Amino acid sequence: MQNIVAGNWKMNLTSDAAESLLKDIVAKATGVSCQFIICPPFPYLSIAKDLIDGHPNIALGAQNCSNKTSGAFTGEVSCEMLKSSGVEYVIIGHSERRAYYNETHELIGEKLMRALENELIPIFCCGENLSERKAGSHFDVVSSQVKESIFDFLSKDQISKIIFAYEPVWAIGTGETASPDQAEEVHQHLRQCLIENIGDDGNQIPILYGGSCKPGNAKDLFQQKNIDGGLIGGASLKADDFVQIGRSF
Repeated sequence: MQNIVAGNWKMNLTSDAAESLLKDIVAKATGVSCQFIICPPFPYLSIAKDLIDGHPNIALGAQNCSNKTSGAFTGEVSCEMLKSSGVEYVIIGHSERRAYYNETHELIGEKLMRALENELIPIFCCGENLSERKAGSHFDVVSSQVKESIFDFLSKDQISKIIFAYEPVWAIGTGETASPDQAEEVHQHLRQCLIENIGDDGNQIPILYGGSCKPGNAKDLFQQKNIDGGLIGGASLKADDFVQIGRSF
């Protein structure tokens, strides 16, 4: 299984700053063995495509997609559009989309189907917030998110094409980080859910950690059996940090 480090730039950077960061990442990522995925804001996808084109271990991803195929949906971006723009991956179900835009399990499931229909690889996010963690319900929360967006919507073959990302929401943008043991226990739980539903293929599905992963903690996290890489937020906006995380396996 290939190790993956995906950078979610969120709503950051100007066009010039994005171009500068991309050039820096491309220069520094040469020779690093992991798969990097760059997920810039929509306006910078074409810039990113041109700059990373031909680089063997850097791929292009989008931060979101529509659950619709086409039509009168002002401001939306379809999976067909993303595919035609050179995008290979798309983040779906991020905690910020769930919290700020009220994305439901059903909507997320529809987005997953649209992505797979267009041969995009979804990076499906799941995870608990602070109150759910304190209540000890984090396993139940993750199980419900996976069941209602994935197992209720997709076939075993479709599920095998998805990358999973565990986001402890209480550790995103807070400076807090789940300990390697805390992260691993949820990754192990996810792995078991996958195996129970799709069999041995569940062992081959990458599960990324998405909660304030930084150069200082990446190595300890990536040493865990069921952590196959990271979905990186703030640290993906600094080329040195992002590439250093990729060197942490």
